[in-house]
Amino acid sequence: MNMFSRIAAVAADRVDTRGTAARSARRERFAANAMRAAATFWFAMAALGQLVFAVYVMGFYGRVTWQGQPQRWNEVMPHGYATGDTFFNLVLGLHLLFVVTIIAGGVLQLIPRIRHRLPAFHRWNGRAYLVAAAVLSVGGLAMVWLRGGMLGDLPQHLGVSLNGLLILAFAAIAWRHARARRFDLHRRWALRLFLAVSGVWFFRVGLMFWLVVNRGPAGFDPDSFTGPFLSFLSFAQYLLPLGVLEIYFRLQRRPRPRGQLAMAAALGALTLMMAVGTAGASIMLWLPHL
Repeated sequence: MNMFSRIAAVAADRVDTRGTAARSARRERFAANAMRAAATFWFAMAALGQLVFAVYVMGFYGRVTWQGQPQRWNEVMPHGYATGDTFFNLVLGLHLLFVVTIIAGGVLQLIPRIRHRLPAFHRWNGRAYLVAAAVLSVGGLAMVWLRGGMLGDLPQHLGVSLNGLLILAFAAIAWRHARARRFDLHRRWALRLFLAVSGVWFFRVGLMFWLVVNRGPAGFDPDSFTGPFLSFLSFAQYLLPLGVLEIYFRLQRRPRPRGQLAMAAALGALTLMMAVGTAGASIMLWLPHL
């Protein structure tokens, strides 16, 4: 091979290497953008569904309480209001009030534009969110273990209790990182907290998706509200979203195009399932009581 041939070969190799690097960079950008877009789509659907749930809580529980008829809570919450049990009726009332507060506050906390443009609001709303999360958790634990007569069986009560304990732990860790100005870690723990707090909503949406897909109860007894599926859902309502979030974080730290595309597809599928469950819950549970 003469000198000119060698030069041409080297030049061709360099062009091929650059072309391969460019294609690889495009694949990486596409995969990262796809995963980010899927996460945004998921959050938008979750925010919409939770806001519908908040409207239902205010529109039904708030309305009948304002009308002086708190006993009507039992129309949709068996063993909710108990005549003469002033303390736990108050605990339940505060619990329902904080549900609305925490849904609205959580959605606002996770919108980047609000976080960047209104930092003072983000800080104060975050403090209110942490307090509401703690009150909800402690109130929920008290109603499950001290009141008695709650719907469900022991596995469901254990699932709800673990959810409450995780909320308290995540809230404390998120607060500690915010105080230390470790904002990246704070953001990660705040997202974990948001998913744990959303467990009650995930339970309803997951249950309605299951009912729609199976065209009725499957894997549980609707009269006693017990069964293997409900035991599973009592833990999956927060452990499944938290598991998906951990994989998402790992793919952010160590980007892999195939993994990111798989995550985008999984988030898309989960979002569609969530949309079906939200629509079912809205049509069958929430909107009829407004």
